[in-house]
Amino acid sequence: MDDPKRTEPPRLADDRTSLVAFLDYQRETLAWKCAGLSPEQLRRRAVPPSGLSLLGLIRHEAEVERSWFRNVVNGEGVPAFWPRREEGAFAEFDVDDADPEEAFRIWEEACARSREIVEAAGSLDDPIRWREETFSLRYILTHMIEEYARHNGHADLLRELVDGSTGE
Repeated sequence: MDDPKRTEPPRLADDRTSLVAFLDYQRETLAWKCAGLSPEQLRRRAVPPSGLSLLGLIRHEAEVERSWFRNVVNGEGVPAFWPRREEGAFAEFDVDDADPEEAFRIWEEACARSREIVEAAGSLDDPIRWREETFSLRYILTHMIEEYARHNGHADLLRELVDGSTGE
């Protein structure tokens, strides 16, 4: 794997700047783990019965971005990019016939839209009501950092399985 083109979060910054920078760093890390691979390599699943693949992670994170930022923070009610086929099944992990270019485009657009929503949002601590729950933007940004970091750990293992590349 080539050296990543990731932006290090600032070491001295206010909370909002730090949280946004760490989230972008995690997004860039996922893109790095997928860089330079063929569609077949991106679709490769880890080990049965796991359905995890790098392409599935990209599609999953697009859904997570859509859900938390467009639906929860912004109240848009945007439907899933890849609707569930049965109760409890995440269709974004069904990648046998998935188009990597489409998935990366949707994910990148979802990330860009999320950035716009965060930039336009009020205080990190303003209450955000969604369904029967209340969140703050601070909680959502922290949750998203955790979401990406956890899946980037999966991406490390998947990438090593695909071509032996390791790194951070």
